[in-house]
Amino acid sequence: MPLTPPIDAATIDSLIGRMPTSSFINGDFIGGEKDLSVENPATGEEIIAIASANAAAVGMDALDAACATAADWAATTPRHRSEILRRAYELCHERADDLALTMTMEMGKPLAEAYGEVNYGAEFLRWFSEEAVRTTGRFRPAPAVPDQDVLVYSQPVGPSLLITPWNFPFSMGTRKIGPALAAGCTVVLKPASLTPLSSLLLMEILRDAGVPPGVVNCVVTKESSTFSRTLMEDPRLRKISFTGSTPVGRTLLSQASRHVLRSSMELGGNAPFLVLESADIDKTVAAAMAGKFRNNGEACTAANRIYVHTNIAERFTAAFTAKVEALVLGNGLHEGTTLGPLIDNDAVTKCQELVDDATAKGAEVLLGGQVEDGPGHFYPATVLSNVPRDARVNREEIFGPVAPIIICDTVDDMVEAANDTEFGLMSYVCGQDIDEVRDVVGRIESGMVAVNVGVASDPSAPFGGVKESGIGREGSHEGLAEYLELKYVRMG
Repeated sequence: MPLTPPIDAATIDSLIGRMPTSSFINGDFIGGEKDLSVENPATGEEIIAIASANAAAVGMDALDAACATAADWAATTPRHRSEILRRAYELCHERADDLALTMTMEMGKPLAEAYGEVNYGAEFLRWFSEEAVRTTGRFRPAPAVPDQDVLVYSQPVGPSLLITPWNFPFSMGTRKIGPALAAGCTVVLKPASLTPLSSLLLMEILRDAGVPPGVVNCVVTKESSTFSRTLMEDPRLRKISFTGSTPVGRTLLSQASRHVLRSSMELGGNAPFLVLESADIDKTVAAAMAGKFRNNGEACTAANRIYVHTNIAERFTAAFTAKVEALVLGNGLHEGTTLGPLIDNDAVTKCQELVDDATAKGAEVLLGGQVEDGPGHFYPATVLSNVPRDARVNREEIFGPVAPIIICDTVDDMVEAANDTEFGLMSYVCGQDIDEVRDVVGRIESGMVAVNVGVASDPSAPFGGVKESGIGREGSHEGLAEYLELKYVRMG
């Protein structure tokens, strides 16, 4: 049974005592001086200290291990890889208590949401265990030449560098590792130094599931740029997959050009949430709550800009604000908490700056809007109304529990405002007029659109954006294809 908050100190101490505390190379945790403090954002206190690896030296050790095992792993049967991933999926559920508790401590999300991430993250391992045996190819006679045939089949891309963010510290690892292993690629994982513990527990799971030494490696280091640059300068590396900010993604793409690396980039978002005149208020408010405040608002898919048709703006705003007011801000380990802390003080400062900018330009604060006193990195759930178009919240990714409401007179105004951004990851559309919804969905510039729901992420669906929100897709059949190269053979 899942743990029930509040969690007693003995449970926490037991978990910390069993926690891996160093990078994972060639099947082993390598040890080292524990000089990286991992803190709980709800308290500001240290959870545990772990070893920050030398980026260049340990990074090359990890790549050496991945390259040394690449040919053998690629030669394994898809069924063998499938069974290992399936066993890893089962272990995730067997160890769900440890994973969820770790995520809440190191990242801050409420414990119930952490369990949700365990389920979500494990599902990538199950999905790609099934996809591993479904890699397709083609065979047909050459259309214009007798006695010759066209054969097309897939091969693993090769050793891959996977860089994951802090906001979903477990599932972003499984979302990248799952398809890489299914395709027959070896990997080096670099988790965020703010939240490395979930990734280290994942290494234990993969090892215990039967992943051979060297196939999966994990380097924890504070020297992020040195680490990525070192590996990407090595011609043996054949792919990079990165989830994070657009500025960092641009830098990595530039570095990837040297050896023309296969690149997958899941970058920033600035998701619009369109409330059409035909929207069902209750369903729309429920979708907006999930889209805005899930994961403490710290998601690239979070509803950043809420555009509401003027004819229903008053009703929606009142109902939405009432629901937001019912959120309980606190430590994610405490019973009843529905909104946790932000990751660090910089995140809190940015939320306050965005709110101050909006109010200085004429927005009204309906709820929240001021930094919470006390320990931890807390910012209250905030609702802004009458937000002007030139406010920073319309341009920048918020990554926090701030909900700006912008009133629009027409659907055309909504769509124009929604598309007025360099981002194009996620959009939300709420309405009961199916013809109008279909029209809006077709005109929205984003890789994903959620209609009348607040959460759209699904391992069976292709996740990714357009414009400066990235390239490539994760999940679904497309996620496996990101780790495969096509080979064409002319048979005579």
